[in-house]
Amino acid sequence: MQLTLDEISILCVYSAMVVYAIAFIAFSIDLARRSAAATAAADAAARVEVNEAVAVGASGGQRSAVAAKPAASVAYGRSPALRVGVAMTVLAWILHLSATVLRGLAAGRVPWANMYEFALTGTLIITTVFLIVIVIVKQDLRFLGTFITGLVLVLLGVAALNFYVSPVPLPPALQSVWLVIHVFVASASVGLFALGFALSVVQLMQARRESIAATAKAAKLTFLATLPDSVTLENLAYRINIIGFIMWTFTLMAGSVWAEKAWGRYWGWDTKEVWTFIIWVVYAGYIHARATRGWRGSRSAWLAIIGFSTVLFNFTVVNLFFKGLHAYSGL
Repeated sequence: MQLTLDEISILCVYSAMVVYAIAFIAFSIDLARRSAAATAAADAAARVEVNEAVAVGASGGQRSAVAAKPAASVAYGRSPALRVGVAMTVLAWILHLSATVLRGLAAGRVPWANMYEFALTGTLIITTVFLIVIVIVKQDLRFLGTFITGLVLVLLGVAALNFYVSPVPLPPALQSVWLVIHVFVASASVGLFALGFALSVVQLMQARRESIAATAKAAKLTFLATLPDSVTLENLAYRINIIGFIMWTFTLMAGSVWAEKAWGRYWGWDTKEVWTFIIWVVYAGYIHARATRGWRGSRSAWLAIIGFSTVLFNFTVVNLFFKGLHAYSGL
C-alpha cells in the first residue's frame, strides 16, 4: 500500500525523535565525562595542597591561612560523545525538516496552521537556532545540547502523541501572506528564547557552584567546572534574548497589521493577543532591568526563565483552554 505524504511525514517525525533521543544520550554522556574531568582536577588540586602543607610543616614554617578562592574553570578536551551528539542532532534536524516539508506539501500550504504543525515547525527552528549558534558564536556552546535536544524531544513527542490532526484547509482568517511572516518570525524568536532559557538555567547552576566554592574550602566540582563562568553565560543569554525580543516585537506589530486586514481592528484584547503582549512586557522588563537597573546575576536569569515560561504557557494552556479568534489548536 502506498503511503501518503502525511504518513511519510509522521514516519519522519518518529524517526527524528529516535535520533534526538540518541543525541540526548550522547550529550548526557559528555556531561558525565565533564564531571569526571572536574572531579579528577579537584583531586589533583587537593593532593597538591596536601603536599604543600607537608612541605611547609617539614621546613618548620607556619602556614598562613588563605581565603578560599573562587571556583576556577577546568580544561576539558574534545569528547567523542560530544561529536556524536552534534552529528546525531544534525541527522535528526534533517529528518525533522523532511517531516515539516512533507506536512506542508500534504496540506498544500505552510505547515503552521494548528498546534501540531506549529510545534513541528517551532521545534525545528529551536534546533536550527542551536546549530547555527554553535557554529557562529566563538564560545563553545555545544554543552547546551542536552538541554536543547531534551526540550525538543519532549515538545515534539507531546505534539505527535496529543496534538496531531490530519491536514485541513486554512480558515479564512489565516489565508494571508501574513501567516507566513507573522508565524515564522514568532517561531524564530521562540527558538532564540529557548536558547536564552537554557543558558539562564546553566547560569544559575554555575553561579551556585561559584558561590559554594567561594565560601567552602572543599567544594565538590561537577561538569559545571568545564563550562564558561556565570558572567559569560549571562552575557550570552542577554544578547540572544535581545535578538529574540526584537523579533517578538516585529511579531506583535505584524499580528496587529494582520488583525486589521482580517477583522478590521488592530487590537481586540483577544486572549492570544493579550498573552503575546504579556510575553513582550516580560522580556522588555528583563532587558530594561538588566540594562538600566543593574539587575544582573540570578535576578536577570530568573526574569529570562519567567519569560520563556510565559512563552510555553501561551503555546499550551492558552491554545488548549482559552477560546477566541486565535483558537487554531485544531483539537
